[in-house]
Amino acid sequence: MFSNLGEMAKLVQKAKEMKNNVARLKEELANSEYSAAAPGGQVVAVATGDFRLKRITVLPAATADQELLEEQILTAVNNALDAAKKAAQSKMSELTGGLNLPGLF
Repeated sequence: MFSNLGEMAKLVQKAKEMKNNVARLKEELANSEYSAAAPGGQVVAVATGDFRLKRITVLPAATADQELLEEQILTAVNNALDAAKKAAQSKMSELTGGLNLPGLF
């Protein structure tokens, strides 16, 4: 019976370590930046690892065509957010040893 309690204590300790590691990873991701440019490079979006849009840069030449500009902004933003998501998933996979833990991201 005591060996089971010892194993349970180890499991609880591992869970606490994982929780702390996840918290540190989330903070690290929030401070990381991922950028992407639309084709042609006239629009660049920068997102953080916690999936927040940080800034958009639009070159003056991109403003000549409103519809194209809107399309380029969407492309750049979506690509930056995709890059942030892939990085978060990769880092979380490393942290959890490949386990898919729902609700973390």
